Amino acid sequence: MEKNNPINDMLQESMAKLRELADTNTIVGQPITTPDGVTLIPISRVSLGVGGGGSIFGKKKDANPEGNLGAGMGAGVTIAPVAFLIVKDGFTRMMPVAAPPMNTVDRVVEMAPDVIDKVTGFIEKQQDKKKAKAEAAEEER
Repeated sequence: MEKNNPINDMLQESMAKLRELADTNTIVGQPITTPDGVTLIPISRVSLGVGGGGSIFGKKKDANPEGNLGAGMGAGVTIAPVAFLIVKDGFTRMMPVAAPPMNTVDRVVEMAPDVIDKVTGFIEKQQDKKKAKAEAAEEER
């Protein structure tokens, strides 16, 4: 028999709510039929993240046999449209949705090679200047 405790209850309830959010109707949406007989079926990408934990502490035989609960849980769901399935006259084709705008991290990763090239070029110019100054100083001696 599984021992039931408040942490287990919290996790079970959270997972049930996440299942409601990320069911198959979220990934493959309800078909939409247009007046001219075209059926559109939205397709989405769903990402889930869950983390949690807790502890029961302060158990005392007389005062508090159940103990005190310290627990926390966090969850996140991202739903992004990916494409539409278009059904017309018995033929099906897929129309991708444009990529979402890049976030800051994507921009930084994309810019990194350019920044490295510029920094490297700047350092090389500085070294060339120092070398030229050193050569000029030696020629004067």
